Amino acid sequence: MDTHNILECDVLIIGSGVAGSVAALQLADAGIDVVVVTRSSTPEESNTRYAQGGIIYTGPEDSPKLLAEDITRAGAGYCNPRAVEILAAEGPKLVKSILLDKIKIPFDKTRKGELSLVREGGHSIARIIHARDATGSLIEKHLIQAIRSHPNVTLLTGKTAIDLLTPAHHAINRLTVYDPLTCVGAYLLDQETGGVQRVLSRATILATGGVGQIFLRTTNPLGARGDGLAMASRAGARTINCEFVQFHPTAFYQENGPCFLITEAMRGAGARLVNHKMEPFMQKYAPEWKDLAPRDVVARSIHQEMLANNIPNVFLDIASYLPADDIKRRFPSVYKMCLQAGIDISKEPAPVVPAAHFFCGGVWADEWGRTTLGRLYAIGEVSCTGLHGANRLASSSLLEGVVWGHRAAVHIKEGLKKFVKPKPQDFPQWEETGTEYPDAALISQDMSLIKNIMWNYTGLVRTVERLQRAIRELRHLESEIQRFYRTVRLTDSILGLRNAVRSAVTITIAAWENNTSVGCHYRQ
Repeated sequence: MDTHNILECDVLIIGSGVAGSVAALQLADAGIDVVVVTRSSTPEESNTRYAQGGIIYTGPEDSPKLLAEDITRAGAGYCNPRAVEILAAEGPKLVKSILLDKIKIPFDKTRKGELSLVREGGHSIARIIHARDATGSLIEKHLIQAIRSHPNVTLLTGKTAIDLLTPAHHAINRLTVYDPLTCVGAYLLDQETGGVQRVLSRATILATGGVGQIFLRTTNPLGARGDGLAMASRAGARTINCEFVQFHPTAFYQENGPCFLITEAMRGAGARLVNHKMEPFMQKYAPEWKDLAPRDVVARSIHQEMLANNIPNVFLDIASYLPADDIKRRFPSVYKMCLQAGIDISKEPAPVVPAAHFFCGGVWADEWGRTTLGRLYAIGEVSCTGLHGANRLASSSLLEGVVWGHRAAVHIKEGLKKFVKPKPQDFPQWEETGTEYPDAALISQDMSLIKNIMWNYTGLVRTVERLQRAIRELRHLESEIQRFYRTVRLTDSILGLRNAVRSAVTITIAAWENNTSVGCHYRQ
């Protein structure tokens, strides 16, 4: 048997964001052989990189009980109490031990040299630490530096996971179909050569991020197309809460240009949402919280204001509430991006609309990150422990990645010896079924169809008719894409299209099955 295209390791981690990177470092420090895979040519490119606002830490009057109450309130009472308890109790301690003490990330400080704490939507006190408005980027940069320099970590870039390698689906011995479902690695496409590599591992961690790119407007990077959700679904893993897609209230709006996130921290600093008449309007929809209401409330309020006034967007006004120098100092990234789009936020309001931002559902995972497939863990945004319930609390996503990256590593370290090393001769090489490379125009058109269906029918406001139509159109599209996939050579874009439509179907069916409006799932 040809073995040159086989890579063996103790732990395979698919994804290099905060969750995957923290897990990799914790495992590598224990002497475990880790392979980290990312489809991007630069491992820093992940959902983590685009998290502007900050990460939950702890305030002077804070407590795990108070944080747990805020998470549960934001999650519309739908949160898994055990997951909330774990994050509230362990999260701030792990931020200190991993990010502050070990990785030494230079978060912003006050003039007295103390960590600068801010308050964001849904939080009852100031407890968010940050690095201006580029917190995720700084965390990711430092984590990748640590991974690159670690002797026990092999970092593979430009490799797209095709499918999880499961004996029930892929083993040469067909009698393994009677065994419990397990995962022993993945098939990877080398984007440069077009070759497919088998990676065999004792344990596998999915840390592939979110699904924002299956929607027309999103704050997510190009790789957030539901790869992990789709692969886990095809392998037979349980998925839950997939109807809960959080739309960030304030993405920069330009008619023919891409969205980008305008951090919630700007509203925490005093910015107000205003309509086309420059009138603040949040007091009409959320009198208690106003502009600092939970994200689903703010997003729907903006949607309602746009409908009521027949306008394509609203505006975020910070120029009226903060001096220009403070705006440029506190929000340099947002200031620069808006300026490049022709808006000077120190002098004028920025046009904003809601955009798909965070996936609160995903691959079911327990308190250690274990999925329903043996040896397969899911952590970060691709997973669903129930922490976020029906809607995520601001700045909890980076903390979730740290907590479950750490916990998955702890569990794997304790049990790795029990996982029998898979044998290369038990699993076949990948068989290429296509001869021609896929037509880029066809992929672009199909991807555009998915984005428009999801935005219009499975978006911010859902109805029976919209969801019925979405299911019909997506199922037909999925069968067409699957036929297309079987007849062409593998590329990253055809794999992304296949995963995007599978994720879209999964989310839409979940939205159809839940006929109760709760959190960020709104049925009209």
